Amino acid sequence: MIQSTAKKVLEGGRVDRAEALELYRHAPTHLLGQLADAIRARKHPERIVSYIIDRNVNYTNVCVARCNFCAFYRPVGSSEGYVLGFEEIFKKIDETIAVGGNQLLLQGGHNPDLPIAWYEDLFRGVKARYPAFKLHALSPPEVLHISRLHQIPVPAVIERLVAAGLDSIPGGGAEILVDRVRTLLNCYGKATSDEWLGVMRDAHRAGLRTTATMMYGTVETDEERIEHMMRLRELQDESGGFTAFITWSYQPEHTERGGIEATGVDYLRTLALARIVLDNFDNLQASWVTQGGKVGQLSLAFGANDMGSVMIEENVVRAAGASYCMDELEIVVNIEDAGFIPKRRNMHYEILGDPIFRERDVPRMLSLATARAGGDSSVPEELRNYPARSREGKRIRLSQ
Repeated sequence: MIQSTAKKVLEGGRVDRAEALELYRHAPTHLLGQLADAIRARKHPERIVSYIIDRNVNYTNVCVARCNFCAFYRPVGSSEGYVLGFEEIFKKIDETIAVGGNQLLLQGGHNPDLPIAWYEDLFRGVKARYPAFKLHALSPPEVLHISRLHQIPVPAVIERLVAAGLDSIPGGGAEILVDRVRTLLNCYGKATSDEWLGVMRDAHRAGLRTTATMMYGTVETDEERIEHMMRLRELQDESGGFTAFITWSYQPEHTERGGIEATGVDYLRTLALARIVLDNFDNLQASWVTQGGKVGQLSLAFGANDMGSVMIEENVVRAAGASYCMDELEIVVNIEDAGFIPKRRNMHYEILGDPIFRERDVPRMLSLATARAGGDSSVPEELRNYPARSREGKRIRLSQ
């Protein structure tokens, strides 16, 4: 069955669940890599590997979802909780533009004290100062959180956010799109599988492009990993709105769930299978931020055609113990050493040009920035302009 399925893949055929499971469980790793690389070469014969210069900003770590795999969130009222001020975010954008960046990846916790008006004012403020700068912001569970907070339908939330400046939606919060798994991870309440997919469907109908993700290595079975991919493939068949797929392994350190991280070989096999199953996704990103630069480089032989983001800043994965950093120079060197041509892109995977550091001097970035300096517990002054829902949020507003 493995050989017949491999022949089918090489001829451009679509695999079903049983064939995908057989490949994942029994195909030699080198064969999975060969199949994935053949698909990558068919889709991207020019041997370009792209990347984006943007900044991953987590605007708040206060969250009521309490997913047990997350080491980043803090409960309402925690002394370690924060909300970034608008000026702090503007400064981060200035720093991003200085190194050639053109986008903010903006995600955060489900903070009950941030109403939709806060997001709208922030987005409008960004667009007023930086008209060409892009906002790749708010994963499906965040959109759902805003919808529930205000009892506004998801399409209306998306419409309001787009009017304020939202350009695209990241694929965070997908984890595994199987409700048995989501219940065990305590993320069923923030978004069921159907709800996550529903937000993406509404976003695509509104004309937005989005990415899709998968976090594996917790409690899911092999069949459930494949089910996740199949559900994404079905929605992509319907809407065509996904630009890329990104998978990464669960990072267990400092989390309530704990456990052991999956191996690099498991990552490469999962990535290769995604390239085989997700035949209607043009782009697969290498997750160097969880796997490190060298496994990220090896990903280019297992189906990936994109090295993702320079990132500049990272807080969520770092909280779980991973702190890999690659600036543009290192990403480019990894791409070229693997025999590919590096090119900058935007979120829509439109090629923007050659590496910035070859056009002008760019300071090296040897470690990723964080949301805030340690010990900074300041409260943004503009928060007083928005009503709070939690007792602690109301106390802070009154103290201001």
